[in-house]
Amino acid sequence: MAESDRQSSVVACRRCCYYVVTWDPSRPYGCRAHGFQSRTNPALAVYESSGLRCQLFQPKPAATPSGPARKPR
Repeated sequence: MAESDRQSSVVACRRCCYYVVTWDPSRPYGCRAHGFQSRTNPALAVYESSGLRCQLFQPKPAATPSGPARKPR
């Protein structure tokens, strides 16, 4: 499979709520849903091992803008 095909079929882990950055320099990226750490993008590891896109992707909740805290009167 061509590199461009492989990249287009991989999910953006950084947009997933299960994506974590670990403290392990040899395996800096992780996935809580699949329960593993990887040297590469976890979705790429899932795709290379199964041939399928990550089925557990859940988008992160939208960030709500927080303004300065006000004291009640």
